[in-house]
Amino acid sequence: MPINAEYRGPGELPEIIPVFPLPGALLLPRGQMPLNIFEPRYLAMVDDALRDSHRLIGMIQPDLAHSNNEAKPALFRVGCVGRITQLAESGDGRYILELTGIARFEVIEELTVLTSYRQCKVDFFAYADDFIARKGEEEVDREALLKVLTDFLKANDLKVDWEGIESAPNEALVNALAMMSPYGPPEKQAILQAPDLKTRAEILIAVTEMDLARKRTSGDPPLQ
Repeated sequence: MPINAEYRGPGELPEIIPVFPLPGALLLPRGQMPLNIFEPRYLAMVDDALRDSHRLIGMIQPDLAHSNNEAKPALFRVGCVGRITQLAESGDGRYILELTGIARFEVIEELTVLTSYRQCKVDFFAYADDFIARKGEEEVDREALLKVLTDFLKANDLKVDWEGIESAPNEALVNALAMMSPYGPPEKQAILQAPDLKTRAEILIAVTEMDLARKRTSGDPPLQ
């Protein structure tokens, strides 16, 4: 989705951003993530982001395996910042919004702040290639990706818009399938931290093949 702001490199993004910890949430550059915001602290975060010209929110997963504080769990070190590109008021106090992914970031430190939501100092320079649309997509094994998608759909008795899939560029296809995948936080984090699009696709294929193999050998349903 085109956005009004053009970010051409890491230096055009702020060093301090609000973060929204959400298990299993995966936002990738140029991907779209719908969010239903209802907690007061995150309503405040959206209000503050809208006052800021950047309108940015950092999506990041809580690292529950290494957390001692359920109210404020540790965070993974890598997330993805998105810009609010759509917003609607529900009439019952909620915001329905969509984030469009800009670039991944590394957390330098979490800040002590007065806001009810969390904020982090971050670095985008490790992911400078995220600002280049469709970089490396010619290296993606599209045939293997579509094969494992076909197997997954068949195993789960699902249908998709094949016409849309076949016309999608490799970057859009890989990122959309990754963001919609039903896997858990560790798998989502591995996909997020893949160094390039080719590796991201390979991880997605491998995780899906493992899930399908588990189903065939155990008779259990696939991950949902």
